[in-house]
Amino acid sequence: MNSHESAPAGASSDSGAADPSAVADVTRDIAEVPAVEVITSTAVHLMSAAAVKCGLAEDTPEASAADYLDLDEARKLITALAGLVTGAATVIGDHHARPLRDGLRSLQLAFREASTIQDAPGQGPGEKFTGPVR
Repeated sequence: MNSHESAPAGASSDSGAADPSAVADVTRDIAEVPAVEVITSTAVHLMSAAAVKCGLAEDTPEASAADYLDLDEARKLITALAGLVTGAATVIGDHHARPLRDGLRSLQLAFREASTIQDAPGQGPGEKFTGPVR
């Protein structure tokens, strides 16, 4: 990087210490984001990752969706998503929570469909937070 280029936000200087002005910029940017946006964005990331791990990714010429199937990882992601969605539902409002709940339920059902060994009712991923999914 030459002297006219700026380092990305949060980047370290040559001494290894974070540039204080870059850290302040990142902090200011984060402070401006409403909590509901952070929560929903996090939920969407968890949903996307869980969908891929449930084998719901699109097939490409390089790989099929089945190549990414990993139900152990999907279970962890869906359980984390269920905790986030049920924990945040009362504070983000029904307008934001309803689509997250719908997505979560769809993932729980997709997990059940992809699994060769069925969990007992109430024992599937995230069901300790959501109750049994039918």
